[in-house]
Amino acid sequence: MDHFKQISTFVAVATKGSLTAAAAAEGIAPAMAGRRVDMLEERLGVKLLIRTTRRISLTHEGQAFLEDCQRILSDLANAEAAVSEGGIKPSGHVKVSAPAGFGRRHVAPLLPAFSGNYPEVTVSLDLSDRLVDLINEGFDCAIRIGDLADSGLVALRLADNRRVLVAAPSYLKRAGTPRSLDDLGKHRCLTLGPALGPGSGQRGWQFTVGGEATLVRPQPYLECSDGAVLHEWALAGCGLAWRSWWEVGADVAAGRLTTVLDEFAAPTTGIFAVFPQRRHLPLRVRVLIDTLKQTYSNPSYWDR
Repeated sequence: MDHFKQISTFVAVATKGSLTAAAAAEGIAPAMAGRRVDMLEERLGVKLLIRTTRRISLTHEGQAFLEDCQRILSDLANAEAAVSEGGIKPSGHVKVSAPAGFGRRHVAPLLPAFSGNYPEVTVSLDLSDRLVDLINEGFDCAIRIGDLADSGLVALRLADNRRVLVAAPSYLKRAGTPRSLDDLGKHRCLTLGPALGPGSGQRGWQFTVGGEATLVRPQPYLECSDGAVLHEWALAGCGLAWRSWWEVGADVAAGRLTTVLDEFAAPTTGIFAVFPQRRHLPLRVRVLIDTLKQTYSNPSYWDR
């Protein structure tokens, strides 16, 4: 029992970042919380926390131990739920991050139904195009699109991500349809990124020519740092835009946009859920990821 109390208090201190807050959550005095952590570190023979007058942070060993302790506490809660309610039910809070545009369209709309199916699970959705630090910022998982850096995180592919070159039928009727990459120089191109001067273009439009990857940096006609604006410009007939299928698939299916240069399309990348570990992933996180994967695996979903 003493060992369990030490572990429970350690998790509370590590997650709340304060002996006082952890003690309040445990219903004990701050001095008792400190003694429990001291006894745990002495018993294990390793330093788990770095404590100063201003903050508490985890050592490398403490971070690894925290993950195992959280799993143990989660398993215990699930075991109790199985006995008391006749089965394991997902419960607790999930903090998830997603790119702003994708999250607005393809994560946020799914959460009300998810909450209806799992009423004991609460969700915080952070929509940001920055690359969040899952561990240090307390995220359970994040949705990321495209090639992934070797970050040590576990990645689960939720769907393919196809990039296409699109334009409104009104623009193509007025300016003609490009038949080769060389034709792009004759067209009005809507590019992503801040204006860096004439000819700077954006990060580049990726195509495949003769089996080889080709990067084209078109001359910007209109340029914006917000991809949603490029989408609206394309719908308005302003020019060509290189966009993800998750953003324009429904418009193509409805005839509001038309794909061009499909024979030069780049290989698909992926839409991933990333999280710190695969073993003993909390049930509340697993059911959310499963919900997204099940939804995205339906090809007709992207044409809605």
